[in-house]
Amino acid sequence: MASHDRFRIVGGTSLRGEVSVTGAKNSVLKLMAASLLATGTSTICNVPDIADVDIMADLLTRLGCTVNRGADTVTITVPQEPTHRADYDLVRKMRASINVLGPLVARVGQADVALPGGDAIGSRGLDFHIKGLEALGAKAHIEHGYVIAEAPNGLIGAPVELDFPSVGATENIMTAAVLAKGVTTIENAAREPDIVDLGEFLISMGAKIEGLGSPLITITGVEVMHSTDHTTITDRIITGTWAFAAAMTRGDITIHGARPEHLELPLEKLASAGAIITSTADGIRVKMDVRPQAIDVATLPYPGFPTDLLPMVIALNAVADGHSLVTENVFESRFMFVNELSRLGAQISVDGHHASITGVEELSGAPVEAHDIRAGAGLILAALVAEGETTVDQGFHVDRGYPNFAEQLQSLGAQVTRE
Repeated sequence: MASHDRFRIVGGTSLRGEVSVTGAKNSVLKLMAASLLATGTSTICNVPDIADVDIMADLLTRLGCTVNRGADTVTITVPQEPTHRADYDLVRKMRASINVLGPLVARVGQADVALPGGDAIGSRGLDFHIKGLEALGAKAHIEHGYVIAEAPNGLIGAPVELDFPSVGATENIMTAAVLAKGVTTIENAAREPDIVDLGEFLISMGAKIEGLGSPLITITGVEVMHSTDHTTITDRIITGTWAFAAAMTRGDITIHGARPEHLELPLEKLASAGAIITSTADGIRVKMDVRPQAIDVATLPYPGFPTDLLPMVIALNAVADGHSLVTENVFESRFMFVNELSRLGAQISVDGHHASITGVEELSGAPVEAHDIRAGAGLILAALVAEGETTVDQGFHVDRGYPNFAEQLQSLGAQVTRE
């Protein structure tokens, strides 16, 4: 096992203090990919110190860009003619690699992008991405493990209707359409804050986009885009993770940089569990004095309850007072996490995409394993309220989404070490 690949947690501490939330992983990776749309140097600020940013930087370098990382910035210099092949050895590490597809087809008329890997949370086919590009006149197919898309004569604006508000497909269609001839409409578009952030980045590059944050996005193609500077939005999933951590450990955490308007439903759910949530000058404060009350949750695309917070809500319900039902409507394999949580003494039964949970007074420490970023974070939160010691293996998953997670937990009083 690689070094620094395990979290060791001794449970029983209330988390108290202050944390700051960095830029959103789900946004910054897409912004980096979208920089391919213009020759020249773009600078992205408020970039989190996570492994996935390095992977995307490597991928862009492979495509001919020059990428420099600062303390919390990434500077990307894009050549006149980027190369068009994104190889499997990089793409397999991270699903967000697929986001170079739209920009490359729009910019150089072709893209060969390996099918992505990353998290073990379900298949998430690329049908919507391919259909969307085909609607704009590209020829696209999957061959030998690669998505191959070609539009040698450029793309033509067209109406695109998504069967499901897929974030990735909305992003790829947007980044392809900005350089297409004419008008593209995306119906049933994803509405996540990351989509709005990407749209604002594209607009600052010269794109013409209307309807961001609504189910209907309209894009009028332009002939050329220019490089830009942009500050990434803060990470609502990390914010939510800290909010759940405060509630579960009966703690008191002030979260600087939190954008409560991006987390309305999760914060409402936490309030109904008994948390006291107040606004601060630059974020929120979450305080909990009592054992949480069980809460029923069903995940849905934004503005619904985010699937990325499902492990946190299950972990909270595992120690809550009462019974709860948690339904996963987005990724079919999220519940792999439940088997690990059961090792800590959680009482959970899964039927299809429903998990029925009976809260227990206290969990007990045991060795567990993270299968993806959010499962890892959820297991660490559960370990904080477990008696004795828990080890969470495959800790590198957590590093992909949470910068300096162990250090931040230590600053709040948790007994956590990396080994």
